[in-house]
Amino acid sequence: MNLSQPPDNVVRRRIVIRGRVQGVGYRAFVARHATSTADLAGSVRNLDDGAVECVVEGPPGPVQALIEELRVGPGLAHVSDMRVTEEAPVGLSGPFTIRG
Repeated sequence: MNLSQPPDNVVRRRIVIRGRVQGVGYRAFVARHATSTADLAGSVRNLDDGAVECVVEGPPGPVQALIEELRVGPGLAHVSDMRVTEEAPVGLSGPFTIRG
C-alpha cells in the first residue's frame, strides 16, 4: 500500500466486525468486494480477539457500499456487531490487501 496526498472527495473508515467472522472466508469476501470497486484502497485483517478489522479509503459512495456488504458477509459468517469509525484519510493507494 502506498501513501499519497488524499483528494478532497476521499473518506477513511475503520470497521471492526464481530461475530462468526474468522474461518469463514470473511477476509477474502471483503477483499473481493473492495477490489471489485475502483478507487478503494485499504486492508482487512483478523484480530486476536476473534474480530475482523477493515480499513478503507475511497469516495464516500463506494466506501458506504462496502460497509453495507460487510454487514452481511459471506454465507457462513454471522455478523453480531459492527463498529464504524471515521478517520482522516492518509492517502492510501494501491490494491486492497489481506493482512495476517
